Amino acid sequence: MTKATVSLQAINDVKEFVNIVMHYDFDIDLVSGRYAVDAKSIMGIFSLDLSKPIELSAHTDDADDFFKAIDKFIVK
Repeated sequence: MTKATVSLQAINDVKEFVNIVMHYDFDIDLVSGRYAVDAKSIMGIFSLDLSKPIELSAHTDDADDFFKAIDKFIVK
């Protein structure tokens, strides 16, 4: 499992993020506080507090391409 912190500030960011995430077969979770949702669920993402950065967990050991695809959302 690999982790990163992402920021999804606008509605269009969430739409674009989900469209990218849907292309990957492995499980991807977003965790905000004590809530964890499937990153492929647009409704789940909107249930989180998007005003703060969110922890992302990708359940794979080969996530290099995935992290390149979502680079613009990663908090550095």
